[in-house]
Amino acid sequence: MRSTVLAGVPSNPGSKLSTPQANTGGGWVGSVVMKRRATTVVVGAVLVVALTWLVGSADVPYVQMEPGPTYDTVAADDAVISITGKETSKSEGELLFVTVRVRPNLTLLEALRGWWQRDAAVVPRELVYPPDKTEKEVEQQNAEEFARSESSAQLAALAKLGYEERVAVAKVGEGAPAAGVLKEDDVFVSVDGTPVTTTDKLLELIRAKPVGTELTIEIIRADKPQTVKIKTVAGDDGTPRIGVTPKVVRPHPFTVKIPVEDVGGPSAGLMLSLGIIDKLDPADLTGGKIIAGTGSIDDKGKVGPIGGVPQKLVAARRDGATYFLTPKDNCAEAAANPQEGLTTVEVSTLDDALAALKTIREGGQPPLCTR
Repeated sequence: MRSTVLAGVPSNPGSKLSTPQANTGGGWVGSVVMKRRATTVVVGAVLVVALTWLVGSADVPYVQMEPGPTYDTVAADDAVISITGKETSKSEGELLFVTVRVRPNLTLLEALRGWWQRDAAVVPRELVYPPDKTEKEVEQQNAEEFARSESSAQLAALAKLGYEERVAVAKVGEGAPAAGVLKEDDVFVSVDGTPVTTTDKLLELIRAKPVGTELTIEIIRADKPQTVKIKTVAGDDGTPRIGVTPKVVRPHPFTVKIPVEDVGGPSAGLMLSLGIIDKLDPADLTGGKIIAGTGSIDDKGKVGPIGGVPQKLVAARRDGATYFLTPKDNCAEAAANPQEGLTTVEVSTLDDALAALKTIREGGQPPLCTR
């Protein structure tokens, strides 16, 4: 009887006694079993959720690149390029340099979500933060690259505006013959009466006479001409030297400042150069259009390739651009990631970019990027 009852099956369905015993015994056992099953399911679900959370919240060695803000280099409020000492012109359109925002610390779930996002790219961390550098060191390097980009953008723009190239003092070595005689930003005019036209020419003139020769050097300091005398000494290789590091400048009667903060890398160079030209030249380079672009630039106006093109195209189109000036070496990537309504234009030099803008203003078709 008990075994049958415990089994939950009544031994005599017709008996009034056996039926309640059977029902009572079966209900109790079933309830216990159901409770155990429910507990197991709940505990299992909790464990799965906990494990998923633990795994998903674990950091992974990837970073996410996504469209960043854009900056109008010809903005009337001088937020990007500020020029004092000379009247500037206003543009009807915009010349945007574009950026990529990097999220440096990703969890597994964030990385998985980023892989599915069309406008973002999840890439190995070492591509942005090399293993031998800290994040702070990388940020410092990016800031230095942006500063060099500013300098090159100015030089390239000033060359197009007709300002003559000169050679100046970038740094004076400690304890060098020039220490206390020359200062940073002094502009070389001549050495022993021969004009200094390039950095190579300066070095040639310094090395033209034996070690120990006193050179007569004409300079311009703070817009005033001066003459100084410096005796050469032997360098490590035995050649005459005066202990200065030269740099190329283009003296101009105004000041250019770029007050942008928290932006790093060299890729704004092209658009900064165009912005400087647009502000100093009465002609409006934009033709009333919103034109974005990217690319590094050197002192001579050569445009170099950069990274993050797909994300930059998204940022440009998001902020209303209809044309995108693209370094030639990035054109295949740009053509492979088209944005509706955004025309990608191939450029290799500052001259190319100026010619493309002229064509756009006149309603023509500039050289397009192709795969």
